[in-house]
Amino acid sequence: MSDRGPIKLYCFPHAGAGVSSFGRWPSAIGSAASATPVLLPGRDGRRREKRIVDRRVLLADLLRRYGRPTEEPYGIYGHSLGGLIAYTVARAAHRAGLPRPAFVAVGACPPPDVGARLTDACELPDDELLDVLAGFGALPPDAPRGGVWQRVALDVIRDDLRLARALRADADGPLDVPLLVLSGRDDPLAGPDVMAGWRAWGTRTVVERTLPGDHFFVRGRELPRLLGRACRVAQRTQPLAHQVNRRTDVEDRR
Repeated sequence: MSDRGPIKLYCFPHAGAGVSSFGRWPSAIGSAASATPVLLPGRDGRRREKRIVDRRVLLADLLRRYGRPTEEPYGIYGHSLGGLIAYTVARAAHRAGLPRPAFVAVGACPPPDVGARLTDACELPDDELLDVLAGFGALPPDAPRGGVWQRVALDVIRDDLRLARALRADADGPLDVPLLVLSGRDDPLAGPDVMAGWRAWGTRTVVERTLPGDHFFVRGRELPRLLGRACRVAQRTQPLAHQVNRRTDVEDRR
């Protein structure tokens, strides 16, 4: 058993969302993980801040708010748009020589080289974009066209889709950490067959799991439980890896 504390699990939400998708996770994820939802500008407590639509500004904002990764093990989960952010953050840590995550988990997010209908819809007129969102079950039930929801949320979703488009275009290579690929059984956008494309984006272990639900299976209890198990595995294996790396560093300096 590891004597380390819980592994911090950074959680990135889907387009248009704040952190409410992860609100029930602490009671389901277990003691091995500390879920840390990441709030992007333009929503909730950051609603007055300018929304992010490109990779460079995204990474600068995350670095400013959360600092550089430490040597303590951490994991990353991203749902839909958040999956692209999780991939981007892990790649940036690798390229900068910073401590990499113990694992990256992506859910409901087509791999970077696969065209996504939602991403491609980011420049459509409002009515057409709403039709696309409705097709994926992304609109609140009975939300009227031109109502409060549209006025508050649609611009945020549009800019998040622009960010997703930019992150896909900037994808620059496979991940060199364990990759957990999660899909909803009834997801019309990123079902198991689509998510299988992530195999080409990992050079280490790639594990695929299918969960009950559609594109928004993030709202169920199965996902945090599965990620809690992933954190328990990382909790057991990362201390040994950390000791080996530290010993190697010492030997290299001799």
